Amino acid sequence: MSDTPVRPGRPSVRKLPQLPSAVRGLAPASALRLSRPSDTWFKPALSVVVASAVPHLTLLAVGRLDLIVYTMAGSLCALYGHGLPYARRARAVAGVVLGMAAGLAVSLVTASLTGSTAVLIAVGALLAAVQKVLCDATRIGPPGHVIFTFVSSAALFAPQRLGQIPGHLALTLGAGAFAWLVALAPALVRREGPERRAVARALEAAAVCAAARDPRDRSAANPGPRNRDAADPGPRHHNAADPGPRHRNAAAAAVHAAWQCLLASGRPTPVRRSLERLVVHAEAAFVAPGPGTGAADPERLRAWAARTRGRGPAPTPPPAPGTADELYGIDAERAVLRAREGRRAARRALLRRLGPGSPLLPVAVRTLIGCALAGYLCAALGVGRPYWAIVTAASLYQANITLSWNRTLQRTLGNLLGVLVFAAVLPVSRISPLALVCCCLFFGFAAEALITRNYWLGSVAVTPMALLVLEFGGAHPAGELIGDRVLDTVLGAATGFLAAALVTNRRATGRVEQALDATDRARAAAERTVDDPAAAPTERDRTRRALTASLVELREAGDTAAGEWWQRALPEQRLLAAERAGHRTLAATAPRRGPAAHAPSIGAE
Repeated sequence: MSDTPVRPGRPSVRKLPQLPSAVRGLAPASALRLSRPSDTWFKPALSVVVASAVPHLTLLAVGRLDLIVYTMAGSLCALYGHGLPYARRARAVAGVVLGMAAGLAVSLVTASLTGSTAVLIAVGALLAAVQKVLCDATRIGPPGHVIFTFVSSAALFAPQRLGQIPGHLALTLGAGAFAWLVALAPALVRREGPERRAVARALEAAAVCAAARDPRDRSAANPGPRNRDAADPGPRHHNAADPGPRHRNAAAAAVHAAWQCLLASGRPTPVRRSLERLVVHAEAAFVAPGPGTGAADPERLRAWAARTRGRGPAPTPPPAPGTADELYGIDAERAVLRAREGRRAARRALLRRLGPGSPLLPVAVRTLIGCALAGYLCAALGVGRPYWAIVTAASLYQANITLSWNRTLQRTLGNLLGVLVFAAVLPVSRISPLALVCCCLFFGFAAEALITRNYWLGSVAVTPMALLVLEFGGAHPAGELIGDRVLDTVLGAATGFLAAALVTNRRATGRVEQALDATDRARAAAERTVDDPAAAPTERDRTRRALTASLVELREAGDTAAGEWWQRALPEQRLLAAERAGHRTLAATAPRRGPAAHAPSIGAE
């Protein structure tokens, strides 16, 4: 049902993305390997069950289960935003509800105005491409565009009259409003929960970095991190003073995500102040120039991470050098982001990601062509529900061709196993309408519980749920449903991946070059503030965070480009050199974070 945050099959940037190496990277074993479950898998799983149960049972009580498809569109919005602080989550989930209603409205109006299968497929493919681009540009995160495409494509092929549309949209908005409440309800119990989890991840990543640096603690130097590609070889050998690029990149991304979460969390509270101090320590461990740094004690970082994740009070660490300056800089940056100019800058950044030169454009074209081809091919073969093929094709498109190939394998295997599960559970679901509702709720929970292990495992639960939804409108022959779903899956996956292979992404390398230039500028700015004794501490902290963000963007761009084929050679040596230079500059900022850096630290840091 959802796009897992797992990114299976991520290729290494140490191989040039030429066709032969890309072909060798399409390994089925790595795509299907199970990983550790997400540390928050139960949150979307429970949220979607609660958000769906109330509308489902209400419609069951009034005898209108045929309307569940419209309330389900709103209920599925509870899957989004679980990694965001509640202040931002409120806005993000509200936007998801409105976007879901907008896509559904377009589908319902189109279905009411025409019965042409060709037109319906064209509109479905166009909607899928737009939804893909908007979700990627806004970075709404898992489950991404697939839920939107599932809802809008299914609605295109449902009988509809213009007069029914307002009532159906009202059901979606009502269920979406309830899903919004469900998504925000945990704030009543633990309002800093998302921030605590983000900071705990930063501390854990910093502990891995410190352990790789410290010869006394090698046990955690090379662990299998959560939700990481098991096939990514990464660097396997480190000396005691170098944690290796894989650990440095992971720590940089985790620290950057923690700062972004805290910046978006709202006004400072005592708990958030403690969390900000913890991130200062995590950042100090991440940029520490060598072993023996007190702030980089891996055992202490792990202990703080465990207490931060727990339900007790957040740990209050002793002040690290420059902590006061750092917190002052965070407050200043938070004020800038909330000011009118800060909001305008965020809108301009979003428009750049959607502009004519956007690297998302090739992926949008892939989605449009692949979904259209899948739909038309299934319609030509007489399949009664070509929207299944559209959704299958749309679900394949990831950041690059390698990830799309992995998703093709996962989706195909999961759907084929899922139809077997559907065949086994169908007699149970037909015992009574209540049994049907309970089966759908169970598979909704199971999908979110399993999908973070691997997408194919979650698809085993998604497929029977999607097939059972059709039962709310009346019983269908089981053989027909199974046959159509198998055919749609195979054709949708084949045509979808064919479109991904034919539509090249020549902009991937260009994005790397832009990220390299941005990293060079950010590094130069950070070095200027380090060398300038008159530079304000807030400026030092701002340039350091900007450099960290640019390194995260550079790594993402490099990983994306390394998984593409039929493009210019990746500037591999320049990329690796820029990363090393950036990390050296971050390390150089550690001892010069402000006046407090020259004062003795408290607590035997």
